[in-house]
Order: sequence, then C-alpha cells, then structure tokens
Amino acid sequence: MSTLLERMADVRAVGALAWIGVRPGHDVPMHALERVVVLDGRGLEGDRATKTAKPSGKRHVTLIQQEHLPVIAALTGHGPLDPTLLRRNLVVSGINLVALKTLRFQIGESVILEGTGPCEPCAKMDLALGDGGFQAMRGHGGITARVITGGTIQRGDRIIVRRA
Repeated sequence: MSTLLERMADVRAVGALAWIGVRPGHDVPMHALERVVVLDGRGLEGDRATKTAKPSGKRHVTLIQQEHLPVIAALTGHGPLDPTLLRRNLVVSGINLVALKTLRFQIGESVILEGTGPCEPCAKMDLALGDGGFQAMRGHGGITARVITGGTIQRGDRIIVRRA
C-alpha cells in the first residue's frame, strides 16, 4: 500500500492544452493565441505579469480546467464561456489541475511548470461574469504555477506530470 504523498504524486492522466491567452497591460482584455513562448523564470511572452515576475515568484502562469467552464457558466446563467473573460493564461483539459498544484508538469516538448497553489477568483469576476461571478469561480479558479524551463507551447500540446 502506498502512502498518501505517493498517491497524490501519482498522476497518470495525460492532459491537453486547449487555449492560450495573454494580457499585455493592466485592465486590457486577454488576447487568445495559438502558440506562445514561455520565458524561463518569468511567464508567457507578451503577458503583463512577465514584466515584473521574479524567478522565485509563484504566479508566472495561471491555469484553469476546461471541464469547469460549463459549471461556471451554469452558475452564472451564461451559455458557453469565452476563456478571455476568466483572466487565466492557459485552459487545460483531461487532467485534474488540483492534482498538479504542488507538482512539476510538462507542456509540449520542453516547457516545465511547477504548481504553486490555487488561483483564487478576484472581484473582477463579478464584472466579467455578472453578479455571482466571484462565487461561481470559487473552487473552480484553477492554479498558479512558476516556470522552471521555458520553450514554446501551442494549443493541443500534451500535459504530463514529471516524475521526480
């Protein structure tokens, strides 16, 4: 029988990168991209957070689970949600993001991220999604991650956990 820590680190699912977005400035809408350069210890090229990121920072990249988008939409009375409204950089599918919140994982051929914790919603969710947006995002806000190894990622890239 394995320990709890061993079970938590045993993520066998393979995910996929469904959407990429950057926000070039403060209070500027997200821009959807097909591919992006991920900068070592900083974040996504063209994203405003990358300009001030420190290599030891915990919020180089934000990720949200594609499977949670219909839940958020239902809780806010929306039809299909445009990921640009949610202020997250990456939308992933097929792998449980909560399982990655403290693990290293690889996107595509070379990019390695390390989960640093939950990405809690902010008050801007009520503006983006209407009244109740903040509450709808609670528990569905995704995770934050730091960039360990940069490279280029594109929509459709595989996401796998890196074994220690």
